[in-house]
Amino acid sequence: MGEFSIYKLIDWLFSPFINNGEHPMIFTEYPFWLFFLFVLIGYGFAYKHLRIRSLFLLLVSIYFYYKTSGFFFSILLFSTLLDYFIGKWIHEAKSDSKSKLLLALSVIINLSILVYFKYAYFFADSFNSMLGTQWHPINHFAMATNQLFGSTFRVDQILLPIGISFYTFQTMSYAIDIYRKKLKPVDHIVDFGFYVSFFPQLVAGPIVRASDFIPQIYKPYKLTKEAFGMALFWIINGLLKKFLLADYIAVNFVDRVFDNPGMFSGLENLMALYGYSLQVYADFSGYTDIAIGIALIMGFRLPKNFNSPYKADSCGNFWRRWHISLSSWLKDYLYIPMGGNRGGSLFSSIALAFVILFIFLISGSFSLLFALISMVFIVMLIGELSPGFNSWYLTNINIMLTMLLGGLWHGASWNFVLWGALNGLGIVFYKLWRKISPWEDKTKWWNRLWGIVLTFNFVSFTRIWFRSGSINSWDDLDQGHNILSEWFSANEMLNQLIHDFRWSLMSEVISVYYKVILVIVVGFMIHFIPENWKVWYRTKFAQTHVLVQLSICFVAVLLMYQIASTSLQPFIYFQF
Repeated sequence: MGEFSIYKLIDWLFSPFINNGEHPMIFTEYPFWLFFLFVLIGYGFAYKHLRIRSLFLLLVSIYFYYKTSGFFFSILLFSTLLDYFIGKWIHEAKSDSKSKLLLALSVIINLSILVYFKYAYFFADSFNSMLGTQWHPINHFAMATNQLFGSTFRVDQILLPIGISFYTFQTMSYAIDIYRKKLKPVDHIVDFGFYVSFFPQLVAGPIVRASDFIPQIYKPYKLTKEAFGMALFWIINGLLKKFLLADYIAVNFVDRVFDNPGMFSGLENLMALYGYSLQVYADFSGYTDIAIGIALIMGFRLPKNFNSPYKADSCGNFWRRWHISLSSWLKDYLYIPMGGNRGGSLFSSIALAFVILFIFLISGSFSLLFALISMVFIVMLIGELSPGFNSWYLTNINIMLTMLLGGLWHGASWNFVLWGALNGLGIVFYKLWRKISPWEDKTKWWNRLWGIVLTFNFVSFTRIWFRSGSINSWDDLDQGHNILSEWFSANEMLNQLIHDFRWSLMSEVISVYYKVILVIVVGFMIHFIPENWKVWYRTKFAQTHVLVQLSICFVAVLLMYQIASTSLQPFIYFQF
């Protein structure tokens, strides 16, 4: 008994330094807040010296990432070192050709890492489906780790490092901005490492631009009473969104319907779609709110990532409000380089060829490939004969390509590609509709309301494929993953919505799920509160006495403890 206790004590003492893949460090569990308490204590000694502060936050951020992703922190370190030195060399380059070569090297290496870890099985299954091969990717990272450290990681399974899409985009944009002469390199590698790995936003965003964050590194720390109050507000607001809205809706209704749509009526499937729209917003924006609050306590401001997206009156407006850091990144580093509203470019031609190849891979049809290429040539020929048409179709192609690739960014699934394509079509269609519609006067409230209703329903409808894609797993390598299996649950939900809606069940559904429905209604009501009202009560909270703030926080924590599910749901965007 004594030996057992000693071993348990040893395990407890060393557990903070061991990664547990089944229990990563997340904002909704107490180990993170214990970690954050120690960070604040250390920060109290380090904040006066800027370089020491950066080094301290770099080390704790790497530790945080190790606790969430294990030895994948080495990939983070590699990306950091790569783009720090490439950014420095680009700045020092004497010729434009050398700068371009270095930039291309950064983009190729970063995208190769991203493609390998995130899309290896996606590409493998596409090629296997087309060519009838049995190619299976090998985890070379695990193989090298096993050889170096004597570990026993599986080499037949490539795991996805948490947040790799976020920090990869951050490091790439740093090198691109230096090449564009919009940014100068950081003074020291420690500062750059701190920028890339800053733990509040490391694993799920928002995507922070170097030009916005790095200047803050060199500013002295100052936390006013109002800033502290605002930080508390954002943290509690984010936790309430996560626990009381996202998790409650998911566990008690949404997950049940999406896991087996055929067992529920079309009416219940529609309610689940609306519930999922609130869940994914509350989950992701809640995470962002917590990250903003934590960063603010330490004197750093992260960008706003959501702006009441369901108030949008068009699909384009929605994407200017939703995941703003990603939407703006795609606009600045993908859409505009492809030509944007101006027309086409070599980049857009390459991207179009890439998409056509992917459509060919999914279908395996040479006839479809020939038809698509012929269509492109016909459109190009018409464009040469009509300059106005040329500009129009190139702009819309750039929009579609951006949304397709943006969909693929969300995950290695054809569901995400289709989801991105539908949103692209929504943007293009609205652009056409706006030119011919006699009802586009947004000064009239009913026109704006109609636009909001249509946009919300369209966005919610596209999430049929987003949700189906988000639950795909590559863990079972003995089974093939093709488009038919990926779209099965989405097709089943569509079938229930079209053929088995059953309005007559309305009263019964309300009586059974009245608690969930009430939470959904309250959640949307809060979302649609006018922005000036939200600014008012946030400011009032920040200006109240600290004891009042802490009392409100204490009540909120008790409420979350009482209502929160025993099985916490992971953050939806952890997979990206």
